[in-house]
Amino acid sequence: MSPAALPDLDALDSAALKVLVLTQQEEKQRLREEKQQQLEELAQQRAALSERLTQHQAEIDSHLEQIEHLKLVVEKLRRMLYGSRSEKLSRQLDQLELQLEEMETSHPALAPAPVRVAQSESSAAKPARNPLPNHLPREIVTHHPEQHFCPECGGGLRHFGEDVSEQLEYVPESFRVIRHVLPKFSCGQCETVVEAPAPSRPIARGLAGPGLLAHVLVSKYADHCPLYRQAEIYARQGVELDRSTLAGWVGAASELLAPLVDAVRRHVLGATKLHADDTPLPVLAPGNGKTKTGRLWTYVRDDRAAGESTAPAVWFAYSPDRKGEHPRQHLKEFTGTLQADAYSGFHHLYDTGRIREAACWAHARRKFHDIHAAHPSPTTTGALERIGRLYRIEDEVRGKPTEERRTIRQTRAAPLLEELRTWMEKMLRPLSPKSETAEAIRYALSRWRALTRYVDDGHIEIDNSAAERALRAVALGRKNYLFCGSDAGGHNAAAIYSLLGTAKLNGVDPELWLREVLTRIADYPLSRIEDDLLPWNLAADLQPHTP
Repeated sequence: MSPAALPDLDALDSAALKVLVLTQQEEKQRLREEKQQQLEELAQQRAALSERLTQHQAEIDSHLEQIEHLKLVVEKLRRMLYGSRSEKLSRQLDQLELQLEEMETSHPALAPAPVRVAQSESSAAKPARNPLPNHLPREIVTHHPEQHFCPECGGGLRHFGEDVSEQLEYVPESFRVIRHVLPKFSCGQCETVVEAPAPSRPIARGLAGPGLLAHVLVSKYADHCPLYRQAEIYARQGVELDRSTLAGWVGAASELLAPLVDAVRRHVLGATKLHADDTPLPVLAPGNGKTKTGRLWTYVRDDRAAGESTAPAVWFAYSPDRKGEHPRQHLKEFTGTLQADAYSGFHHLYDTGRIREAACWAHARRKFHDIHAAHPSPTTTGALERIGRLYRIEDEVRGKPTEERRTIRQTRAAPLLEELRTWMEKMLRPLSPKSETAEAIRYALSRWRALTRYVDDGHIEIDNSAAERALRAVALGRKNYLFCGSDAGGHNAAAIYSLLGTAKLNGVDPELWLREVLTRIADYPLSRIEDDLLPWNLAADLQPHTP
């Protein structure tokens, strides 16, 4: 209230003055309350704005993390493509060809009888076999009877005719026809006919020789050339072989080689340390024409890095899904250390103590490497440098005896691992829990015991690279044939991958080895297959076939 608005104080009595003072006090109190209310409202508005700002900042941080994650994924995919630009091409025809191929492999038709055998009524309805092309060179192999006298009466033999059958064979870069001639002899005294037994064939009454079968298998599973493409290649050489015929050969050869695959499996599971991994394998689902995801599991026995001379080998197994029951079934006879990734299906294997877990530093390192390749940081740089020191020690101990490896690791690698763990725990604290770097650190720390087990055991490797190398052939093949036509096709693929992979691990030419195996195995005693026909036992007998 301004001085001009005040009443004449001298004219007021004491009661009026009291009323005036009280009125003034009430007005001041009202103003103070209004001001206090305004301050409280402002504080509430400020708190609300602060809360909204915090929420917005959290949303921004979340979006930024998602953006960084997507950038990392994009960068990873670009590297997987080796920088090449993908092209969207229609491959439906290829898929149909492969579907037919796998179906025919799984259900091969019986081959018609050779020409020299009279056709029965049941075989008359089968499609006639075209004669082998005349332009192909003929190699004549004559099979004489073991005895040059009559087995019945001992009389002398006279040549009066011969049985002839032809077999299509393949030598590197060329076809040829092997003409098997079985001269017939008759006894000059009792007229008994004497003839050498016909040589056995890998596929009973089949047209393909062992070299051609080996070439078809290696071309499909090692060189990743589907059967319909092989048929086109052979047609350019003047030899018409239907895809269905080739598929039948693959199925029959897989069945013939099954005892050898089982011998490889027993050798692999007889180890005390295995490398294990798995990879998806698209498989055509029956009935709807779509694909499902099967799995190929690989188990590798290879102790050469630990200075041992036992032959290395790899066994593949197929399953229609990725349930943990499959590795449990595969490894029911195995006791020892399993070196594998962090797949949860393996975890139940370690419950009883019969199988010990050894983790893979390559997996742990790869997580930091992928982040570093997209967005380098001091943390990823530090992790890669520290893990690199561990690998440099492994370069020095590779091939040394197990006890020497253990001693060097405990002396030099163990302190580095302890320092690495302390450093990771320190780096993890300020990181956002959702960040890729934090996830990489947690991956390593949560598996620390399994990651460091190799320090105390010279047999164990620092990583699972042996299994990953074994799966490369599958990854390359998958790019070419897209999918398997059935579960049976998956089992066939696992069997042949086992044989070819084992041959490669032992430095043996897979085609030469399979050629020799297919030459012998049809008549070979099952009890001697493991001792005689595995690649490290047969290597000395392998000679390149010269045209």
